[in-house]
Amino acid sequence: MDDALLRELTPAVIGVLVRRGVDFATAEDAVQEALLQATLSWPDGRPAEPKAWLVAVAWRKFLDAHRSEAARRDREQRVEVEPPPGPAETADDTLSLFFLCAHPSLTPASAVALTLRAVGGLTTRQIAAAYLVPEATMAQRISRAKRTVAGVRFSEPGDPATVRRVLYLVFNEGYTGDVDLAAEAIRLTRQLVSLTDRKGAGAEETAGLLALMLLHHARRPARTRADGSLVPLTEQDRSRWDTSLITEGVAVLQSALARDRLGEYQAQAAVAALHADAPRAEETDWPQIVGWYDELLRLTGSPVAALNRAVAVGEADGPAAGLAALAAVDPGLPRHTAASAYLHEKSGDLPTAARLYSDAARSAPTLAERHHLTRQAARIGQSLPD
Repeated sequence: MDDALLRELTPAVIGVLVRRGVDFATAEDAVQEALLQATLSWPDGRPAEPKAWLVAVAWRKFLDAHRSEAARRDREQRVEVEPPPGPAETADDTLSLFFLCAHPSLTPASAVALTLRAVGGLTTRQIAAAYLVPEATMAQRISRAKRTVAGVRFSEPGDPATVRRVLYLVFNEGYTGDVDLAAEAIRLTRQLVSLTDRKGAGAEETAGLLALMLLHHARRPARTRADGSLVPLTEQDRSRWDTSLITEGVAVLQSALARDRLGEYQAQAAVAALHADAPRAEETDWPQIVGWYDELLRLTGSPVAALNRAVAVGEADGPAAGLAALAAVDPGLPRHTAASAYLHEKSGDLPTAARLYSDAARSAPTLAERHHLTRQAARIGQSLPD
């Protein structure tokens, strides 16, 4: 069974049904039933026209869902105008489907779930497993999302920035369950890049997002130890980084930057590219990284960018300059205490660093970070005099 092909065809088949007049929620349900039938039928031989096969089966599933007398009359009318067998329509509604699933009326969690289901072609069970929630909970979330966008038509304009935010949320969710969400986000972003290259809608920033994902994903093999503990960027074995992803990411970024329409994802990708370009941590071009964080702050005013910039300033100009920059950042920001601990350690103030690492561990957003920060505190504490 070619699961990748099924996932790729899902948005196109939904689009065909919607253009035939089926509402989005019903179309999506019919396509999911068709995908289930494909998993049962295709092992005996894939059809010559997989998309046309899915369209035909999904259309029948839609028709069969209507059991009342009125529905039967309507079904007879629809059957009369049903297109003859053969290749399916070639119009590509995937971009419209991206916009629909990332509609501003949806919460981020709902938009992510709906995107993975309708555009990504994942099952509710796969999405639930990836987010570590019961399947029934995820099914309710997806159903609510479909009801929310039920009245939205493909002809309504979408927001590319919202689509990019949703895909970045998917990418950052990690690797739980039997679906690698980072890889899935990269696959969907590649699709979005090809669509926006043809149709406009922020092509440079979409390419910047793809470059950022590729450059971060390239470091994945070196990011954790065998016991699952985190490896800081400065300590990672760079020979384990995926050079093919880095090469592709840098090429995508350079092409986007050449269009001279800088956006936040391009700026973030430029920082990631500078890290990837350094053979050793000591050779990192920190002054350039500070410059890119300046650009990112100009574009977004993001407190997280300000926090990361303070750490970069500490590397470029010394820990005292970094701590001065950090003093201007909201101390309630997640990872602020951890950044302060790191800069105090660089300055030689080990007692303060140990205390701050312990404080940061208590408020760490993930268990892996908590363990890492606890080890940092213990490491420094052991070197302090009694």
